[in-house]
Amino acid sequence: MTRYKLTIEYDGGGFVGWQRQATGPSIQAALEAAFKSFCGEAVTVWGAGRTDAGVHALGQVAHVDIAKKTTANTVREAVNHYLKPQRLALLKVEEADPHFHARTSAKARLYRYRIVNRRAPLAVEQGHAWHIPYALDAHKMHEAAQVLLGKHDFSTFRASLCQAKSPVKTLDQLDVIRDGETIDIHARARSFLHHQVRNIVGTLSLVGRGKWSKADVKRALDAADRTKGGPTAPPDGLFLVEVRY
Repeated sequence: MTRYKLTIEYDGGGFVGWQRQATGPSIQAALEAAFKSFCGEAVTVWGAGRTDAGVHALGQVAHVDIAKKTTANTVREAVNHYLKPQRLALLKVEEADPHFHARTSAKARLYRYRIVNRRAPLAVEQGHAWHIPYALDAHKMHEAAQVLLGKHDFSTFRASLCQAKSPVKTLDQLDVIRDGETIDIHARARSFLHHQVRNIVGTLSLVGRGKWSKADVKRALDAADRTKGGPTAPPDGLFLVEVRY
């Protein structure tokens, strides 16, 4: 039995999310079906992050154990063949230590949330960004974001269905960067709560529009109450960029 580390890219728009579900196609199930076609084995593919429906990945990481004698390059080529025409691909396949676990071995996860801030609707980036037609002050959004850095109770930014044992997380990076009409929000932590990034982005959008201040964000954080936070940003603009080990 050989354990393989998989680096994966996908467009989440056609999936119900990473996790296998009875309600529709998932990334996990698509990968497991492709492995079954390749090696004839019923496998479980374990992911580093359970992205929601509509959330994309540029560098999701997973692992899988297969008995078939093969090579990492053959696994990548064969599984990608069986994944067609889905917008899902293995970028890299590597043999891994038997003790490596895509989720529990991870030291950091990096997400990027993209906002396109212009009056005109989206054409090329539709489904891959949040279109906000009202003027946003990215500098004020960045300044307000800094109050969320560090270890906190993030209940205000936690989805009601979150299964994490504790709402306490440590946010290591939260940068808001404008480049022309595009505003990218970069978030890094060892792990995140369900909807944490999207709820933070929704809250920062209120700051960008001048409806909230930096102090309002701090008060919302301290309240540890989801009803005191801003709206949940849509999934379209969220990308899992990288998982570090």
